[in-house]
Amino acid sequence: MVSNVGGRDRLVRALLAVVFTVVAVRALLAGHRKRGLLATVGALGFGFNAVTCFCGLNAALGIDTTE
Repeated sequence: MVSNVGGRDRLVRALLAVVFTVVAVRALLAGHRKRGLLATVGALGFGFNAVTCFCGLNAALGIDTTE
């Protein structure tokens, strides 16, 4: 895997992972299982992108935000 996520893009993805995690926890505690599951998937996806510096969609579209 070649890195294609960096700089501000990586920071935004990490922040989105945190936001989606909070949304998932709150939704699951409120009994909204579908919303909680979708937010969990989003949190895991953005977290993976931020940690590994790789995004499959960026790779497919030829986008590289590393510096």
